[in-house]
Amino acid sequence: MAKSSGLNPELLLSQKLPEKTFTYTERDAAIYALGVGACGRNAVDADELKYVYHENGQQFIQVLPTFSALFSFELEPSGAMDLPGLQYDPQLLLHGQQYMELYKPFPSSASIRNEACIAGLHDKGKAAILEIETKSYNAESGELLCMNRMTAFLRGAGGFSNSSQPFSYSKYQTIPVSAVKIPKSQPFAVFEDYTQPSQALVYRLSGDYNPLHSDPMVAKAAGFSRPILHGLCTMGFAVRAIIKFICRGDPNMVKNIFSRFLLHVYPGETLVTEMWLQGLRVIYQVKVKERNRSVLSGFVDVHRLASSL
Repeated sequence: MAKSSGLNPELLLSQKLPEKTFTYTERDAAIYALGVGACGRNAVDADELKYVYHENGQQFIQVLPTFSALFSFELEPSGAMDLPGLQYDPQLLLHGQQYMELYKPFPSSASIRNEACIAGLHDKGKAAILEIETKSYNAESGELLCMNRMTAFLRGAGGFSNSSQPFSYSKYQTIPVSAVKIPKSQPFAVFEDYTQPSQALVYRLSGDYNPLHSDPMVAKAAGFSRPILHGLCTMGFAVRAIIKFICRGDPNMVKNIFSRFLLHVYPGETLVTEMWLQGLRVIYQVKVKERNRSVLSGFVDVHRLASSL
């Protein structure tokens, strides 16, 4: 095994990740919705007010499907992963992909039991790819609500294979996302939305306190001119746009979500979400208008199409 890498695959894969409980209230769900831009353009948006307010009481507000990303394996406050057998520079960690399957609508408040496991580990030479899967159950009813699979790209942690064949482990069948390509045709729908300069400061209240998103000095040390937006926040903006235009405001139509994080976003920038319909799959791409750069791409599978499409 290469001594230059601090990654020990045998030790890492032998770990049984602890079961954890995640409890949230209606307030948490509403703060998350505001963090991903709900009602940001229009405080009484008919499609989005239900995520933050209900005339019969907060216990009736609806929860965005991307809220489930908060149930995933938790990083340390520094943005690091504390796992035996895994040594790397947390500043070199990139959130590469997020995949989620949604089985039940989320209650406005609940206690969630999370079971996590290492689902993949791959040596890419100069980097390592680590996949962590989390299944989330309603602690009261025992119902399986969702599954998240987070892919982390660990720069500088590769080169740990002890043979000429690069190390590669997958616990489950690989999710077939490599075939996702952005169509060359005109999008079915396009939605332009702007992030607030304080967007990352609001989103971090949902639990991701990595200083990369709030501390100018930390951001500068990581190579950015100022703190950047959380990738999962950008994903929330994109899925919100798809719910609005493809699902006609019904979040329960969303079945699966896949996101590949391509580039950082600075709070205050404008996000342009382009959507293409392919059967019951929505291919999407998000661009930053000011820099004309693609920052996010992926797909959303829906249970059905709205009759008005």
